[in-house]
Amino acid sequence: MSLLLSDPVVLISLVLLGVIAGILGGMLGVGGSVVMIPGLAILFSFDRTPEPNQHLFQAAAMIVNVIVSVPATLRHRKADALVPDALMWMLPASLVCVIAGVWVSNLPVFEGADGGRWLGRLLAVFLVYVIVMNVQKLRDKNPAENMDGRRITPATGSAVGAVMGSIAGLLGVGGGAIAVPLQQLLLKLPLRNCIANSSAIICISATIGAIYKNATLAQHANGTSHIDWRMSLVIAAMLAPTAWAGARLGASLTHSLPLRQVRLAFIALMAVAAWKMAALPFDPFSG
Repeated sequence: MSLLLSDPVVLISLVLLGVIAGILGGMLGVGGSVVMIPGLAILFSFDRTPEPNQHLFQAAAMIVNVIVSVPATLRHRKADALVPDALMWMLPASLVCVIAGVWVSNLPVFEGADGGRWLGRLLAVFLVYVIVMNVQKLRDKNPAENMDGRRITPATGSAVGAVMGSIAGLLGVGGGAIAVPLQQLLLKLPLRNCIANSSAIICISATIGAIYKNATLAQHANGTSHIDWRMSLVIAAMLAPTAWAGARLGASLTHSLPLRQVRLAFIALMAVAAWKMAALPFDPFSG
């Protein structure tokens, strides 16, 4: 992997990956991991070293999730899109459950190359869910864009936060891809408010999750390779600058453009990502 990181083509690819992850993460409130983790897997699939890359990619992506969510949240706050009544219940539940999710991801069943592969397959299932939800939203011709029907209670808010945190910790994603539709379903909030709330939660939950994941990253080394938080930090540092810029642009687009075309591109990207992460017998990205 160290040789790949010195390859100009790889470095340029990481820059572009950061831009794409930042724009989509900022625009859709998903943090960016659903783009970064599959993107890193595709990029480093040309590396023949037997490192348990899935854990490394998750650790790096969780760091960048913070970088993506902060500028996005500031832009959403400026647009007055945050809903404090929802955040006060979502945030505590998310913080507790993101720690639990990382703990589960570190269990022996997910260790080594095989364990990382199963984590990838779990992420693939999650991405299929993301695709289905976005297709459903494409078919919604008259989405509700008002706050009249909102239904925020301690139970519903905590439930959304708990699911978001658990998925985020287990799979290394921001959790917004499930929190956004769950807010629409349980809290009855408009899409843009759901995206804003998700970005705000990720700012804090991703920070906690990234610290825990990177602190325990070395335990996923095996007899032929070594990984630790420094490798994760190097990858994150390469993604972060363009991810930050992309997130600012993406969050602005959330409030200025219709999301239909963005959803179409997002669905296509998620389909490719799910195929890669599922590690199917026929893999067009296997090199």
